[in-house]
Amino acid sequence: MSKDIKIRKGLSIKLKGKAKHELSSVSRSKIYAINPPDFYGVIPKMVVKAGEKVKAGDVVFFDKKDEQIKFTSPVSGEIKEVIRGARRRILSIKIIADAKDQFKDLGAKDPSKMDAGEVKEFLLQTGCWPYIKQRPYDIMANPADAPKAVFISAYATAPLAAEPGFALQGKEKEFQAGIDAISKLTAGKVHLGVGSNDSSFLNNIKGVEIHKVSGKHPAGNVGVQISKTDPINAGERVWVVKPLDVAIIGQTLLTGKYSPSKVIALAGSQVKDPKYYEVIQGAQIKDIVAKKLKESKSRIISGNPLTGMTVSLNDSIGFYDTGITVLPEGDKYRFFGWMPFLGNDKFSMSRTFFSFLTPNKVYDLDTNMNGEERAMVVTGEMEKVMPIDIYPMQLIKAVLAGDIEKMENLGIYEVAPEDFALIDFVSSSKVEAQDIIRQGIDLMIKEVG
Repeated sequence: MSKDIKIRKGLSIKLKGKAKHELSSVSRSKIYAINPPDFYGVIPKMVVKAGEKVKAGDVVFFDKKDEQIKFTSPVSGEIKEVIRGARRRILSIKIIADAKDQFKDLGAKDPSKMDAGEVKEFLLQTGCWPYIKQRPYDIMANPADAPKAVFISAYATAPLAAEPGFALQGKEKEFQAGIDAISKLTAGKVHLGVGSNDSSFLNNIKGVEIHKVSGKHPAGNVGVQISKTDPINAGERVWVVKPLDVAIIGQTLLTGKYSPSKVIALAGSQVKDPKYYEVIQGAQIKDIVAKKLKESKSRIISGNPLTGMTVSLNDSIGFYDTGITVLPEGDKYRFFGWMPFLGNDKFSMSRTFFSFLTPNKVYDLDTNMNGEERAMVVTGEMEKVMPIDIYPMQLIKAVLAGDIEKMENLGIYEVAPEDFALIDFVSSSKVEAQDIIRQGIDLMIKEVG
């Protein structure tokens, strides 16, 4: 039996270029990459060197702070180079892929016959552990912890985000196996959030408590679903996994081969034919978008427009990202562009423009900030898009002041940067709320642990 979650606060942003339900393939990349900055807080220690050969599933590096957490190659091939930044920080490991993958034999498993220790050891050794993140702090889960519950959100509400129900088609067996394994890691429940109108196989998954979720964005954020279902109290841990990653975990268990392929959405108004593509984790952006973009100047984003990162053609898709978004570059300015009578192509939550008169209109928005950073004033706009029971402006100010006690009292343990993405979009102050919250989380990890 499902339990409904209805979200009233928030904002749905309808953008042109939503991926249609059509699946295609892309040519195999010559270069694949593993980017340690994708794994927040991890300090990589290399196991292989440039010029060495690896199989798919071979360990490439591990975390210096916890050596049992390993990161493995998504393909077989030769280590091309290790790119370092300031203070020799490892930014990327490039792999020249073979024409056809050779796999390290990890040993196929039946998750229903494994205990918690065996599941944990398998995930750590195969490189699947990084798919599991924890709240609070939105960091990789600590294998030594015992979470009170696991949450999976299969309801995508962010603009142009990939729809998990479609992206997981044909992965029913793998997804169920992933759930069977993950459920061994907690004495509590595994919560699965699906859209209230979702008719996919996700409604028939066993071993989970299904929640029918409805409402505006950020209803699909796992943090919102946690807050409405089983809020985090002091000292508690909750683990979260993305639905496509659950299927990768299940496939690795059933086949004994680490093959992190997933279906992603290539979307945005700058894409000629937005649809879904199956790619291997770490594929280069240029191989995914080749001959698929319009010729006008664009910004390529790994992820969705609210939380994704700007990437170049030579970069690779983010480890946790399930889509690539391409929007018009916002490098053009209109004289007196703030005046509403000069056009109805602008979108606004307020009545500054006339977008409130056409709630179902789909917009072709660019990346223009439409203003610069200014003082924060009490307008109530932040609270209108924050369904979690906190005071967002006061929490942002507490972080800027470095006041740990106030941050705790105002709910820093309950939120992640993505929960403040809409505030970045609607706030007239133009503050980078996601970056500020991440700074607050960094401070809490350093001072409180």
